[in-house]
Amino acid sequence: MMLRQAAQALSRRLPTTARRSSPSFLATTSSVGIDNFVLTPVNLQSKRDIWVWGSPPSSSSSNRRGFADAVVDHEVTHDSHWSQFPMAPPDPIIGLTEAYLKDDFPDKVNVGVGAYRCDQGMPFVLPVVREAENELVAEELDHEYSGIAGCPNFVDVALKFAYGDECVPLKENRVAGVQTLSGTGGLRVFGEVLHQFGHKHIYVPNPTWGNHIPIFTNAGLEVRKYRYYDNATSNLDFSGLLDDLQAIPEGSCVLLHACAHNPTGMDPTMEQWKQISNVAKERNLLPFFDCAYQGFASGDARKDAAALRMFVEDGHNIALVQSFSKNFGLYGQRVGALSVVADTPDEAKRVLSQLKVHIRPSYSNPPRHGARIVSKILSSEKKTDEFVEQCMGMAKRIDSMRIKLRNTLEELGSSRSWEHVTKQIGMFAYSGMSKDEVVALREKHHIYCTLDGRISMAGVTSKNVEYIAKAIHDVTEGK
Repeated sequence: MMLRQAAQALSRRLPTTARRSSPSFLATTSSVGIDNFVLTPVNLQSKRDIWVWGSPPSSSSSNRRGFADAVVDHEVTHDSHWSQFPMAPPDPIIGLTEAYLKDDFPDKVNVGVGAYRCDQGMPFVLPVVREAENELVAEELDHEYSGIAGCPNFVDVALKFAYGDECVPLKENRVAGVQTLSGTGGLRVFGEVLHQFGHKHIYVPNPTWGNHIPIFTNAGLEVRKYRYYDNATSNLDFSGLLDDLQAIPEGSCVLLHACAHNPTGMDPTMEQWKQISNVAKERNLLPFFDCAYQGFASGDARKDAAALRMFVEDGHNIALVQSFSKNFGLYGQRVGALSVVADTPDEAKRVLSQLKVHIRPSYSNPPRHGARIVSKILSSEKKTDEFVEQCMGMAKRIDSMRIKLRNTLEELGSSRSWEHVTKQIGMFAYSGMSKDEVVALREKHHIYCTLDGRISMAGVTSKNVEYIAKAIHDVTEGK
């Protein structure tokens, strides 16, 4: 208080032109006795300093207000700790949503975000999820930490959901499993483990989910690509895929999409998966499955897991990351699992210990609520049947929109083939539109999709499908 009073007194005694409109020559000054004042810094509330200096007037002076010889007002020279931070580019998906929200066009459409919407274009909570959630609330459970590996019951049912109840490695306790922060967290943890134990690179399909590349790069791995999709034919480039896998260095880790490949929606047939398994065996490759759409892709959870189950039956010690965002609609709960098939139970324990070593300093332990919901559903035969039925309903709605979109484009007389739209499965349609066509779609028709032409079919409804088809026809015809 004494410092503030001194600063205010100094302000009153300076010439009017030297005062500040701000009342605060605020109190970080080291000088209090203003009549003995020699040099005093007085900080303002802005990024400016005032320095006032002079000698006190003689006792005979008739103008005691004029004792200050000079007032220097200058910018603070030290920079903020964050001043060198450049603006990062917006995330391609999040930035797309932000642009969509700023658009005031009444018929705008967002088909960029990978989240399911009902036919009214609204977020959808599965009834069985709501039922399980209500039961959990009634149980008045605590909110204690889970262990580093997560909720044990969740991990157990999650692994059975993917590998199947009759999986031999599960029965023999040869699978190490942990709960993760959805699929993204599992990918990062396993990428770090790979890097620590000698892997320098990982092979991903071209194209792949955009976040795969920064996740693995930040985990310390060089990301290399193998051929997957032929843009010219809008189909799987299977011969190129096999050729590239056969040329991959032995022992390399290869990322495979278990079902509903993102972004293309084009999966190998089971016969093709068998050939991939054989090549992986010959080259001693490490198959790492990313399973984000089990049950959501075809509506049949067993069918969607067929490829990874075949690899296990073929003797591969696979790694698997699961997400429960799309199939259970638990986007904001971040529910996932990471597992590794080992040769022996002892090896599985050692792998588990290393997974936990990487989880602990990263996020310590995962959240419990979403995991409890999944556990309650998959632990009940009745609730599991309800989940399968409701998941099938989501898959069928998306399939119907694929058919309607393709039919409408063909009825409009499009010169392009849109057969691939109905051959693809899962949440996305890889349209084949060029970057310029996507930009035109956004600027002329206010329809927002990613620049690679990926359309989230979950955002297509019976109300907007004709508008979307006409807009696509407008920007693509004759191009």
